[in-house]
Amino acid sequence: MFEYLDDLNVPGAGVFQYISFRSACAVIVSLIISLLLGKRIINYLRKKQIGESIRDLGLEGQQQKQGTPTMGGLIILASILIPALLFGDLENIYVILMLITTVWLGFIGFLDDYIKVFRKDKRGLRGKAKIFGQVILGIIVGLTLFLSDDVVVREKVLMDNGVPKMEIVQTPGQAEPMPAYVTRDVKSTTTTIPFLKNNEFDYAYLIGFLGEKAAQWSWIVLILAVIIIVTAVSNGANMTDGLDGLATGVSAVIGTTLGILAYVSGNIVYADYLNIMYIPYSGELVIFMSAFIGATVGFLWYNSYPAQVFMGDTGSLALGGIIAVYAIIIRKELLIPILCGIFLIESLSVVLQVSYFKFTRKRFGEGKRIFRMAPLHHHYQVLGYSEPKIVTRFWIVAIMLAVITVVTLKIR
Repeated sequence: MFEYLDDLNVPGAGVFQYISFRSACAVIVSLIISLLLGKRIINYLRKKQIGESIRDLGLEGQQQKQGTPTMGGLIILASILIPALLFGDLENIYVILMLITTVWLGFIGFLDDYIKVFRKDKRGLRGKAKIFGQVILGIIVGLTLFLSDDVVVREKVLMDNGVPKMEIVQTPGQAEPMPAYVTRDVKSTTTTIPFLKNNEFDYAYLIGFLGEKAAQWSWIVLILAVIIIVTAVSNGANMTDGLDGLATGVSAVIGTTLGILAYVSGNIVYADYLNIMYIPYSGELVIFMSAFIGATVGFLWYNSYPAQVFMGDTGSLALGGIIAVYAIIIRKELLIPILCGIFLIESLSVVLQVSYFKFTRKRFGEGKRIFRMAPLHHHYQVLGYSEPKIVTRFWIVAIMLAVITVVTLKIR
């Protein structure tokens, strides 16, 4: 519509071509949808008595949450998808992948919540079924990134002595021709390693023992990496979703950071200045992430303590999957352990707790625990910390990790 108005020389219509303007629109519309639609969905869930069944863990204030409407992830999904469809370039391969990821994992989470709420099965969707769905998504994303001609990185052409090749070019707006690097768009399985000066890592290096065939079979390593990352991050977000506003707030911080990284990676000027990988066409991802940020912040209006609605697996699995695939697309997935440190430590606390309990029970006949309770946020609840204090401090840690992640652009 804006392109049509621009063709008619309507004043101001051309502003729609700018990513910054469309990103701002996406944030605003996402917030409006989450605030207006959220209230309606919450009232509907209450009317249909679609409430959360709380396990009795003996934690303070736990039973007061019994019956709180769940499946609020529908609010998040709508608040992401509608602005992304309105303001994003739907021919962009990266936007398409993000839309598929959101719908796919949102549907898996919805099935889990549906089984818990309507079929009264507290176990929900079986773990193997969730993993299977995440693996299929990982295969789809990995194959698309490897096979699509639109997925490329722009690199400098090197001469025989390893020095970047330069030529004199005349660019619009410049009075005189200026020297510039010669570049080319290439298919690549490289990604970014934080804190290193020559910070590009090729997945083909992991199968270097195959010699010349390593590049040919690097797609297998890439797909395996995508599967592991998508599964780990989506499940990590799911485990973090245990206190009012915890997963939502942390996801908003992570999303903001990824939006910044996508903007500089998709802008040739900033990418060259920061000496990072330039990924053509990835700038459209900023619009999607703007919708993501608006959705999570808007959902906090109802999900902050005391929560009026829970996101359920419908929201948590989708949020984690979006973060994982987004980081993979902009070649920043190796920053996930830092940026998603909250998700990581929550997952590790569960793994360590279960593993240590089984080990000590087998070794000593009685299981012992490392934490008072897992995931980690429940450990602090048992120690007597109030829920809002735990959530706020986790947010602070998430912000600190986000700052460290952005700083890796310059510290090498």
